[in-house]
Amino acid sequence: MSEWIYRFLQTLFSLLPIQKKKIFFLSYYGSQYGCNPKYLSEYIVNYHKDWQVVWGFVHPDKYHIQGIRKVRYLSWHFFYELCTSQVFVTNYRMPLFYQKRAGQLYVQTWHSSLRLKMIEKDAEQTLPPHYVEMAKVDSKRTDILLSGCQYSTEIFKRSFWYDGPIVPTGTPREDLLFHEEGRESIKRKLNVSEDCQLVLYAPTFRKDNSLRYYDIDFRKLVQTLEETSGGQWKVLLRLHPHLRDFSKELCKETCVIDATAYDDIQELLKVADMVISDYSSLIFDFALTKRPCLLYVPDLEEYTKKDRQLYFDVEQLPFPISLSNEQLLHQIANFDEVKYKQDIQDFLETIGSYETGHASENVFNQIISYL
Repeated sequence: MSEWIYRFLQTLFSLLPIQKKKIFFLSYYGSQYGCNPKYLSEYIVNYHKDWQVVWGFVHPDKYHIQGIRKVRYLSWHFFYELCTSQVFVTNYRMPLFYQKRAGQLYVQTWHSSLRLKMIEKDAEQTLPPHYVEMAKVDSKRTDILLSGCQYSTEIFKRSFWYDGPIVPTGTPREDLLFHEEGRESIKRKLNVSEDCQLVLYAPTFRKDNSLRYYDIDFRKLVQTLEETSGGQWKVLLRLHPHLRDFSKELCKETCVIDATAYDDIQELLKVADMVISDYSSLIFDFALTKRPCLLYVPDLEEYTKKDRQLYFDVEQLPFPISLSNEQLLHQIANFDEVKYKQDIQDFLETIGSYETGHASENVFNQIISYL
């Protein structure tokens, strides 16, 4: 359907009354059940059963979730539920055709607690003009913007084209990382034994979608981990969704499990005993667990010059850095856990983290206070 039809449907359904205690969720334009909307939704389903919880999905038949109502993204039913909901929650910019009604509360959770790569106005020169226009309009519609730390709050004030409330609630998706229970069920979904230890390799994408910098020797990596810490190890490979069609090219070793299509990366972080990444913001999520996180950045100089500028000097972060396979294996074999945990704690204090494991409850209370 074209945009004028979307606008017509919104105009039509906006003639109907808003239904109190109905909340509509959308994550990455309906492509997944995950990120901050998922964990806020689960909290409401579990603790506030008098609320109607509705989700929009591109493929609704893929999901079997108790306590929610599903609609197909951009269907007429989607617009009916969206226009008659009292609260709308998403983690990404809404298209220009979206029309927020008077009396609706629009909650923007964003999709990270803290970013490494610059975003929005701070990176405006690298963003497509149509995205910049969409972001500016979306910010004017937003009623509440969530923040996971004081550092992020300052970024949002400067870069988000937004002058509304930025609430220090923490980010709902981080709540999962504060609790140990549930790791076994996630491992069963991955078809991994409970006693197997997991290293998650989750690099971000490059502008040219090249795989040439994802050259970790997984066999030697697993061998080093098993020699250093004992037990059985496997690699969970999680490429960026842009590279989903290419992940099989890196999964030729039997010790590698392709988790690129796994819907919820927070669950992968929860079960990971170690993370290896590069410029992805998930390193800040995983820092909350205080489990080992290492950066493999063979293109560090090139990336920072040609791709996108960073908020932090990577070499000043609390995560050990490697520019080659040899350095990575050396870092693992000589990992200083005591120093690492102290460095992480110092970093969390420096950024002014708001994360306590109760963000979903905090956000819901904020929503209630605005209604």
